[in-house]
Amino acid sequence: MSAARRCATIAILGAPNAGKSTLLNRLVGSKVSIVSPKVQTTRARMLGIALRGPAQLIFVDTPGIFAPKRRLERAMVKAAWAGAQETDMAVVVVDAARGIDDDTRRIVGGLKAARKRAVLALNKIDRVKRETLLPLADSLVKTGIFDAVFMISALDGDGLADLADHLAERAPEGPWLYPEDQISDLPLRLLAAEVVREQVFLQLHQELPYSITVETDEWEERKDGSVRIGATVHVARDSQKPIVLGKGGAQLKRIGSAARAELERFLERRVHLFLHVRVSEDWFEDRERYAAMRLDFET
Repeated sequence: MSAARRCATIAILGAPNAGKSTLLNRLVGSKVSIVSPKVQTTRARMLGIALRGPAQLIFVDTPGIFAPKRRLERAMVKAAWAGAQETDMAVVVVDAARGIDDDTRRIVGGLKAARKRAVLALNKIDRVKRETLLPLADSLVKTGIFDAVFMISALDGDGLADLADHLAERAPEGPWLYPEDQISDLPLRLLAAEVVREQVFLQLHQELPYSITVETDEWEERKDGSVRIGATVHVARDSQKPIVLGKGGAQLKRIGSAARAELERFLERRVHLFLHVRVSEDWFEDRERYAAMRLDFET
């Protein structure tokens, strides 16, 4: 007789750039959230769905929690806290090399105030001497909100099997909420925009204008099985447009080439990707764009 099915929703929380999206992609076994070395890469809540024995684990990748200043930042942080409050379990990812910073204290304080228990995932352990890990873990355990501690490296997969087993064992019995072959709830048009935005982050390095967004304007299924995708990179100021374009449009071509290759790997078919850059000074005050990112404009 097969084991009873289990299902749990699990929020992945952490400071910006703690490794939440890398962890999500590893646990799911496929790329469902964009990753870059830059902070605040994830803007909206993304679901990544994994199977572990009889358990379906529905991970919610949340934006990093930090002290917000602008409307977009406030909406991102609100989405992260909503992810924590609406799920069965929470995993707090802490960058072991960074230690307990103000953002981590803010997360611990928020969970404690909400009386929400969590699992601690000390990430990037390959960058830290082992003798410093135990005191760090001990300091966090003493906060009183963690039921279990796992030392992991989301980048190379160390410790993730034990973490996934722990979560699966504690998932409540119940039917699966998604088909067993579904790995995300992300609409394909939004996926395409996110992949392009990821490449903007990766290609522009220190020149990156954080006040950019990407929208998919066109999605055409072709008879040969390929897909034509048109997307626009919106920048906030005239001075940012040439940074994204590069000399003779070379930078935009590099961004497009890398994004196309990534989309072809994900969609497993040929992709024709066409990118444009537009100055949209007030895009971060546009209610419809927040809705497209699944963020609350009224924050």
